[in-house]
Amino acid sequence: MTDANFPLGTALTPEQIETLKAIAKSCRRTIVDMVKNSQSGHPGGSLSSIDYLTLLYAGIISKTGEDVVVSNGHISPGVYSILAEMNYIPKDDVIKTFRKIGSMYEGHVTRHVRGITYGTGPLGVGVSVAGAFALAEKLKHNNRKVYGLMGDGEAQEGQVYEMMLFASKYKLNNFVLFVDYNQVQLSASLEEIMPIDLVNLFKGAHWEVLEVDGHDVSAMWNVLGKAASVTDKPVVIIGNTIMGKGVQFMEPEGASKKATWHGNAPKPEQADEALALPELTLTMEETKRIVDFQQQITWKPEETKFVESLTKLENIKEGKPRLYTTETLTDCRSAYGQALLDLADENPEVLALTADLRGSVMTKFLAGKYAERHIEVGIAEQNMVSISGALSLRGFIPFCSTFGAFMSSRAKDQARVNDINRTNVKMVATHCGLSVGEDGPTHQAIDDAGSFLGMFNTMVIEPADPNQTDRIIRYIASHYGNFYVRMGRHKFPVITKEDGTPFYGEDYVYEYGKSDVIRSGKDITIAATGACVTEALKAYEALKKSKPELSVEVVAVSSIKKFDETLLNSIKKTKKLITVEDHNMLSGLGGQLAHELAMQGIHTESFKMIAVKEYQLSGKSEQLYKVAGIDSEAIEKACLNAK
Repeated sequence: MTDANFPLGTALTPEQIETLKAIAKSCRRTIVDMVKNSQSGHPGGSLSSIDYLTLLYAGIISKTGEDVVVSNGHISPGVYSILAEMNYIPKDDVIKTFRKIGSMYEGHVTRHVRGITYGTGPLGVGVSVAGAFALAEKLKHNNRKVYGLMGDGEAQEGQVYEMMLFASKYKLNNFVLFVDYNQVQLSASLEEIMPIDLVNLFKGAHWEVLEVDGHDVSAMWNVLGKAASVTDKPVVIIGNTIMGKGVQFMEPEGASKKATWHGNAPKPEQADEALALPELTLTMEETKRIVDFQQQITWKPEETKFVESLTKLENIKEGKPRLYTTETLTDCRSAYGQALLDLADENPEVLALTADLRGSVMTKFLAGKYAERHIEVGIAEQNMVSISGALSLRGFIPFCSTFGAFMSSRAKDQARVNDINRTNVKMVATHCGLSVGEDGPTHQAIDDAGSFLGMFNTMVIEPADPNQTDRIIRYIASHYGNFYVRMGRHKFPVITKEDGTPFYGEDYVYEYGKSDVIRSGKDITIAATGACVTEALKAYEALKKSKPELSVEVVAVSSIKKFDETLLNSIKKTKKLITVEDHNMLSGLGGQLAHELAMQGIHTESFKMIAVKEYQLSGKSEQLYKVAGIDSEAIEKACLNAK
């Protein structure tokens, strides 16, 4: 029986090398079988990286269970094949159902499959996740390493460079990244599409760079031993490989740097011919070697358990809410920062991440007291959001913050992949809407809330004042799921009841999707969100004086993705609706509520949307609200003209 114990730092024995070759051969056969049956998939990169994956799983992961993140998720045939050889998933099911309807074996690696820690696809995301897993191990004071794998063309993605700098800054010496350097990408060779100097790219980011023949398991094992001895920086292993390696009709094309087999499946007869050749046919001795090895595997992954969104996290303490009095004039972002600090005091799992904006997004309060739990990523929102997703899957509660324009645009792809992976990220964006003021239209996020409408596992919230902000931040910390909370920059008064006391006072309890009747009426419903609730209340007071016979109901709406009976009943009662928002109407409150009313069969006699209709220039928030027609005067006029 071949010894399956491969200590790092020692040379592989001839018997171990033969066993590894047998496992890789079996994987190659599975890869060809999978793409033959599915008639789709990415065999080229799967075959070029399978020798490294075989060595990694057989030599390390099957003993330690350390994290592996495959960033080039399209090489799922390679990943699924090695998981099958480790007996983590059933090989027959993989071969028969790969990429087919109803199968968990999707075209890109997915968390539904046992042994996959994070599902990837869009290039660049997985390297950030791998780096974040490594950071999580350090934050927990563990000695475990994390292994990442990426394609060479993937280095063209800007997010990869963001991750490189981040891993270097945090001295992630427990992070080992393998680059499958087959020099071919989707359409053609790297040289033709976009030449990359991988060695100097990583050296410039202060990584330890190791080069190796990516098909020589003995040489790669020695390099992994060297990587284990690096103590002050992350390590990248650049593996020189051949696309389609080990398959007779694919390898010559890959050796010529042709992209023929990057994303194309062979015809069934072509695959069958290759599968009948000795190169892909296991001998009895090779089969025995694999069986002997499998009997010595000591670690097996557990099945992934997905947590339902909005599940209460009983271990998270919300702490005592702060109360902002009517004498207080502040902004929602400051209330966010203070609530975040309170949560950090109570919960060591709470982290803050920001992109060089701690003083603007108000994570500065937490940073001042818990520097080690304030993670600065630099001007790199894409990396920040992916890192947050990974940290949340390792038991942390990450609050990541930047301006709304950047969170919802630059990092939307990363937020979408987090959404697919069912992570637990708290995205809190400030400087949203025209509230940004003088910064101008590039920073005035008026489409940000709409960016998350199509994400099934991401909740969208906009608080109406600092007191509600405080309660919302505590709520999202203690409830599972991805949240996007938007708020402006300017200061405005605390919302009060008619008796002058804070509306969102000590007895207020927030629930996702909850709407609040701030002022009762019977003729018109004003549904407002965020700072526009204050504008609606100004209009309400003006109308009381100018037209006391007109009874207006003001409803504060906290989310554009969930509307409750409080709001719908108000509209049914008045049959006249005015929506008000510091956002565009196309993908904001007005548009979403119109859709909801249509779906519910609720008819209105009149319906007016007050929203931002075009890009604005610089100016103070109150000036911009007036020019854009979303201030109290515009609301008052709309009420008077309601028919």
